[in-house]
Amino acid sequence: MESSRADLISRARAGDDDAFQALTEPHRRELQVHCYRMLGSFQDAEDALQDTVVAAWRGLSGFDGRASLRTWLYRIATNRCLSTLRSAARRPATAWDIPGVEPPEPTRLGEVVWLEPYPDTLLDGAIQVPLGPEARYEQTESISLAFVTALQALPPRQLAVLILRDVLGFPASEVAGMLDTTLDSVKSALKRARATLQRNQPPSAGHEPPPATASPTENAIVAGFVHAWETADVDALVALLTDDVFMSMPPLPLEYQGRDVVGRFCGAIFDAGRRFALVPTRANGQPAFGAYLIAPNGVRHGTGLYVVTLAGDRISAMTRFENSMLSPFGLPRSLPPQA
Repeated sequence: MESSRADLISRARAGDDDAFQALTEPHRRELQVHCYRMLGSFQDAEDALQDTVVAAWRGLSGFDGRASLRTWLYRIATNRCLSTLRSAARRPATAWDIPGVEPPEPTRLGEVVWLEPYPDTLLDGAIQVPLGPEARYEQTESISLAFVTALQALPPRQLAVLILRDVLGFPASEVAGMLDTTLDSVKSALKRARATLQRNQPPSAGHEPPPATASPTENAIVAGFVHAWETADVDALVALLTDDVFMSMPPLPLEYQGRDVVGRFCGAIFDAGRRFALVPTRANGQPAFGAYLIAPNGVRHGTGLYVVTLAGDRISAMTRFENSMLSPFGLPRSLPPQA
């Protein structure tokens, strides 16, 4: 195994693209998920992954083998993400722009407005990765929208340290090497990051765990949500929600918490005469739906993507994303009239 790896490295250094692909391809999916956790954006993660692969190709001559190839690739990816976080302006918040609909007063204005969902179809083989013994999070938990959102509130260095240590379980000494810093600095950053996450627990903290994927309970909630949304039945929708249900709409900063206010928000949408068709998919390990507005001629135009967080047999959170997120999920921008 080691001799074949050494041969691939030697050939790749000599310019053999096939050898380089054989070395890096097994790690691409997990690196993309790592970049997604760091950046909270599917598109930014795609860009960071491409930058990582290019940097690895160009810098392979500097790989000395003291760390594993996987660790070396994570070092490159992490530093590419840190550069993105520190330099480029993140996507700004947008203003409410649905004509004829006046939303209720929000519970608060959110600070994390650049969040994007991650398609479950790309998670295969990406979260079943070898973890160090000090990893503190289940891989499915660490890709949830609530967790990824909470990560985005951390300063960049603390964010990187927490993901590398608590999500992936890299030893502190390796993390120090990846970030060109000291062991004490890593320990200090991790302590502060953990404290910040603890203070910023998501609204769903303490809820019942979600039902198993594709279980009868999950299927019943999904069917109930689709029926309520497509028939504009606010009462049926509200009956599915937890008392403290949380709704957000990045990049809109409006956030709503509580069954009554979320019900009023959805009622304002339905009262305006807007009717929708939903197409099920999955994002971040959670049920998701492409939302299509039905035009007078029956054509259904994509307006966004909803991701729902489940707790027991209820919905504890709804997150609505822009229609630009339909494409990464393989969903069309429009659908023909139903027969």
